[in-house]
Amino acid sequence: MARISESFGSLARVFANPSLRRLELAFLGSTMGHWTYVVGLSVYAFEQGGTTAVGVITVLRLLPAALASPFLATLADRYRRERVMMATDLVRAGLMVVATVVIATGGSAIVVYAVVVLTNLVGVAFRPAQAALLPGLARTPAELSAANVAASTLEAISTFAGPAIGGIVLAFWSVPAVFGVNAVWFCLSAALLVGLRAPAPATPDAEGGARPTFFADLREGLGSVVSDKNITTVTALYTAQALVAGAVNVFVVLVALELLDTGNSGVGYLSAALGVGGFVGGFVALVLATRGRLAGDFGIGVALFGLPFLVIGIVVSYPVALIGFGAVGLGNSIADIAALTLFQRIVPDHMLGRVLGVLEGLLLGAIGVGGLLAPLLIALIGAKATLIAAGVILPASTLLATRCFAEVDREGPAPARAALLRGVPLFAVLPEHVVEFLSKSSTIVTAAAGETIFREGDPGDRFYVIERGEVEILGRTFGPGEGFGEIALLRDVPRTAAVTAISDVSLVALERDVFVTAVTGHGPANATAEELVAERLGSFTPLLS
Repeated sequence: MARISESFGSLARVFANPSLRRLELAFLGSTMGHWTYVVGLSVYAFEQGGTTAVGVITVLRLLPAALASPFLATLADRYRRERVMMATDLVRAGLMVVATVVIATGGSAIVVYAVVVLTNLVGVAFRPAQAALLPGLARTPAELSAANVAASTLEAISTFAGPAIGGIVLAFWSVPAVFGVNAVWFCLSAALLVGLRAPAPATPDAEGGARPTFFADLREGLGSVVSDKNITTVTALYTAQALVAGAVNVFVVLVALELLDTGNSGVGYLSAALGVGGFVGGFVALVLATRGRLAGDFGIGVALFGLPFLVIGIVVSYPVALIGFGAVGLGNSIADIAALTLFQRIVPDHMLGRVLGVLEGLLLGAIGVGGLLAPLLIALIGAKATLIAAGVILPASTLLATRCFAEVDREGPAPARAALLRGVPLFAVLPEHVVEFLSKSSTIVTAAAGETIFREGDPGDRFYVIERGEVEILGRTFGPGEGFGEIALLRDVPRTAAVTAISDVSLVALERDVFVTAVTGHGPANATAEELVAERLGSFTPLLS
């Protein structure tokens, strides 16, 4: 009961947090914009070219977005994430206005389809930016999990509320009106983001001090997915789950109409069971998150998503199918929320947007492929065999990844770096989740012996903690575990002294926004910082005179 109470308390605190509340509502506006015009678009496409046109535009909405996601999501790591989200909202609103005018004036359907494709392409940058922004706004790990549950619930609401609103507008007005309403949703989302401030993403320097190029950032994001064993394993299993998820709608129809012969009502009831399970799964994921075993929870979700298909394929029964699809929805929500929270906690902040973009592209592609493969497999090996195969693959894959999940949960996010930061007096009094966020937001800077790290009078842009080596500041030596650079950041003045590397050094660097927000936003840490600044200014004054 204590865990349940804590979980629902975290969910309440999400909407009590003004920044999180605005971010969640902006996300709702964006997803409503994504779904509201689907009905109008389908009717328009059908009028232009029948069912073929409806199918083609459905593929065109999905495939280009899947391919573009890793590229566009890189923007979330190069610019302020709230601005990226606002820009995508405003561009999509403008595109919807164009579509409204073209349809209302009887313009070319090709132009409308091009606008729809562009709208979805631009939109893929929104979700990774939103998800990457959450860790900087959440005040505790539990609140981060609760924020993901809230976003998942709002997204589920928009998937049925959006088309429903679109259908009502279509019934009383017209197709252009549906597209016009869509533009309003995107404008509302953008309005909610005005004035929202969060720590900017860290931007590690490239060699020579220049900012990495767009394609260098993209390569780094793709490389992290491939080179980090833990990220690779979670991504691979999540993609496999998405592949099966792409076939779920086919399985619903298959079970209801072919295996159970329940008619269209059976399709409705099984779909409802799927939705109810997904809704309940969000709250189950929130309770599980209090255990602090996100990787294990993700594995549970994936296995629970797959196993019911095995049972349904063996035991052909309406009650079994209802319970089974409810369990599929339950497992899907647990896996989705645990995976997203896990990525937010183990991926360094400066590349989080890119990694989430790569992930979104893989998931979208896998869902599309799954939808295409399901009918082929049913034709080749039969309905029951296809269900059984889907029910075996995911639990078996989860078992193979069990050791990796245990390792991820045991290590947590960047343990060595977090321990280093925790040893700095400024950070020793900070809550665990804040130190964890600082660790994830930090970057590594190296300097050779004799190299000047910064000069007196330079603008203050970073706080540094020495990971390895020694530096000299006004004749004094600073070694591993010691920090410097806080005076310029906290007093908003130029650097008060030069810092030179005595030996080759490795430094953990925190950007100004991240450092100042963490330290000044916590009373004891702010007091410690003021004492340290006063002490250092006092001790350095004789040396400066």
